[in-house]
Amino acid sequence: MTSPDETGWGQVAEPGSRTMLRRILLLIAVTVIVAVAGSLMNALSLKSPPVPLAHSRPQPVMFLGNIAINPPETIPPTPAPTSHVDQDWVARVAAATGIPSRALSAYAAADLTIDVEQPACGLGWNSLAAIGWIESGHGSHDGAVLGEDGYPVPAIRGPALNGNGVAAIRDTDGGTFDGDALWDRAVGPMQFIPDTWARWEADGNGDGNANPNQIDDAALAAARYLCASGPMTATEGWRAAVFSYNHLDSYVDDVAATANRYAAEAAG
Repeated sequence: MTSPDETGWGQVAEPGSRTMLRRILLLIAVTVIVAVAGSLMNALSLKSPPVPLAHSRPQPVMFLGNIAINPPETIPPTPAPTSHVDQDWVARVAAATGIPSRALSAYAAADLTIDVEQPACGLGWNSLAAIGWIESGHGSHDGAVLGEDGYPVPAIRGPALNGNGVAAIRDTDGGTFDGDALWDRAVGPMQFIPDTWARWEADGNGDGNANPNQIDDAALAAARYLCASGPMTATEGWRAAVFSYNHLDSYVDDVAATANRYAAEAAG
């Protein structure tokens, strides 16, 4: 008759051997837990707010609605024109990310302006760039070409907001920006609805004309709009701000993935 401590190999397991076996099993269990936890962290990483990158400086879903937030009563007129952006930085980051230099300069200028106006916001250029890519391919939607003046040619216009699978918004600008005197349409590189633009218009290039079709103006207005939701320095705040721009969790995820990719490429 064998002892209760007898192993399957016909040998009696000594107390020291049993202790070693327990340690080995515990080590295997810990390894499995760490691996699973790592996989979960990777899966969640796209939902984290992009890490703002410091500039080297001295100091295509079509958008269908960003109409929920009203601007503060006064906004300091402190735009930083693209001439204030370090062009060496622009050239390097444009080459690394594939973002056209003209568009990247607009995103960076808007970031610089927000740094001065609302330093607690924490908005990074890469978040603006991600929205610009998803909204209009940085001003290239449907074959448009972004000129040095910041206007895409031909003009970028979304579908008529006539209630047919989209919100119904009657014309609010007489067709001035969107060419439609019956229904509103989202316009420009950042796809602003004229009614929203009337509340958030910005003159990002300092030419005295605020136009949602012009990328410097649109990028600055988008930056102010996002920061109105509150600080974007933590995941919850960042996601709330981007969700206010387009009310879809999948949209927020797409912006996060693109923004994180731009940040990684620029840092690389």
